[in-house]
Amino acid sequence: MGKHYVKIRSIEKVTHDTLSIITDKPENYTFRPGQATNIAIDRKGWEEEKRPFTFSSLPEDDFVEFIIKTYPEHDGTTDKLLHVKAGENLILFDVFGSIDYRGEGVFIAGGSGVTPFIAILRDLRKKKQIGNNKLIFANKTRDDIILKKELEEMLGDNFVNILSEEKVNGYAHGFVTEEFLREEVGESAGYVYLCGPPMMMMTVEGYLRDMNVNEDRIVKEVF
Repeated sequence: MGKHYVKIRSIEKVTHDTLSIITDKPENYTFRPGQATNIAIDRKGWEEEKRPFTFSSLPEDDFVEFIIKTYPEHDGTTDKLLHVKAGENLILFDVFGSIDYRGEGVFIAGGSGVTPFIAILRDLRKKKQIGNNKLIFANKTRDDIILKKELEEMLGDNFVNILSEEKVNGYAHGFVTEEFLREEVGESAGYVYLCGPPMMMMTVEGYLRDMNVNEDRIVKEVF
C-alpha cells in the first residue's frame, strides 16, 4: 500500500494517558478488524519515527481511528502525539497483524494490548454476534481501563477486569494467574485471543498449556 498522508480529524483523551485519534481514510485502504499499521507524524524530523498501532475503527468506516496509549517518559512517537493537533497529517504505512476472529472464546488483554480486540468486538456487536465471548482485561488501576463503559455495554458480565495496583470492590485484584484463568476461562473456552506485554503473554501461554489449551486455539499478537 505504500505511504499515505492523512489529515487528523480529531484527538481526544479516552483515559488519563490514552488518546483516540481519528483521521481521514486513504482511498482503497483495507484491513481486517484486529490488524495494525505503522504510523509516523508528518513533521520535520519525525517522518521516519514510525511505530505500530492497531485500527479501532471498522473496515467499512469512512475514517480511521487509533486508540493509542502514550508514554511521555519514553520520548518517542506516543509522546510526540500528545503535541499534534487536528488538521495536521499522520503518515500511515502497510497493514499487518496476525490477530483475527476465528470463533467464540476468551480475549485476554494487558493494558494497551486490548486495542486489537476493540475493532473485533465492535465488528461482532455490529453484526449482533457478540455471543458468549468474554474479555479478561488486566490493568494497574481502574483509571487505566480503556473504553470501560463501551466494553461493559458490549459484554456485560463477560467483561472481567483485574487490577494489579488497586483494590476495588467488584474487580479482581492481582495478576493473571493459572488459578484465575482456570476460574474465568475453564477447560473448554473455544479460542483464546491474547495480546499484551511480552512477559505477560509468555506467562499466560504457559498457564494455557498447563490447562491443555491446544496451540491452534491460541491467537496472539505481541505489541
